[in-house]
Amino acid sequence: MSELAQLLANGLVTGSIIAIAAIGLTLVYGILGIVNFAHGEYLAFGAFIAFAVNVTLGWPIAGSIVFAMVATAMLGLGLEYGLWRPLRRRGAKVVALLLVSIGLALVLRHVIFLVWGATPRRFDVDVFQVYDLGGVIRLSLTQITAVSIAFAAILLVGLTLARTKLGKSMRAYSDNSALASVSGIDVDRITAYTWVLGAGLAGLGGVLLGLVQGSFNPNMGFTLLLPIFAAVILGGVGSAYGSLVGGVGLGLAMELSTWNALAGGVDPVYKPVVAFAILILALLVRPQGLFGKARYV
Repeated sequence: MSELAQLLANGLVTGSIIAIAAIGLTLVYGILGIVNFAHGEYLAFGAFIAFAVNVTLGWPIAGSIVFAMVATAMLGLGLEYGLWRPLRRRGAKVVALLLVSIGLALVLRHVIFLVWGATPRRFDVDVFQVYDLGGVIRLSLTQITAVSIAFAAILLVGLTLARTKLGKSMRAYSDNSALASVSGIDVDRITAYTWVLGAGLAGLGGVLLGLVQGSFNPNMGFTLLLPIFAAVILGGVGSAYGSLVGGVGLGLAMELSTWNALAGGVDPVYKPVVAFAILILALLVRPQGLFGKARYV
């Protein structure tokens, strides 16, 4: 049972990071209708900005996390004004925007390679400080920090969407953009805030992933991108709460798949395969996802 408890704890850590990144991705799609394949590179950008501030400039990790979130949010906002908005105003179709996001991902990834190189990097934190919880679970300080920050951020996002004027405007625009526009909602302002929130969460997810992994390289975001999309689809595309459940559920499933009690478990290399197998089975039962709405033609 101690192995099971440890795997559940590890799954919670992994799932919380997938969830925080998936919420940022699903907000952009749910509100703006853009499938942003560059979202993984936003994670990597946030991690490397935090590395530069933490290691190169000597800032504490807490300040580095905040700086990375702000920097990644500004990247998302800058790309909205310099790329996405001009494309939308020129009538770019969904497929064109999808291809642009793939190209943007390649550009951002190679810019990170050019600036920081391919050498794995690590934050200036003690990765060997481990705590015994009840004599059953062992978690490092970075894991405890990551899961605590992730769930605090998720709670703040939920409160923002549910209780604030901005959140209500974002939900209204997501439900019916035309009606929201004629009702007096500033569409351009909502779009800008959506990119700020979505990119900022991606930057946070990247830093937390770097903390948990111990080291990271420019491919880190691309590696996590498919599980992030799986969490979004499993939870219901466009649903922030669905992405939370989907992310945590996938994280738990990926870790539990290695449990020895399950016929010896699977090799950890195949954990993403397990996640997609669960996604396929879930969609066979509920194609719209856990929190998505069924649509009939």
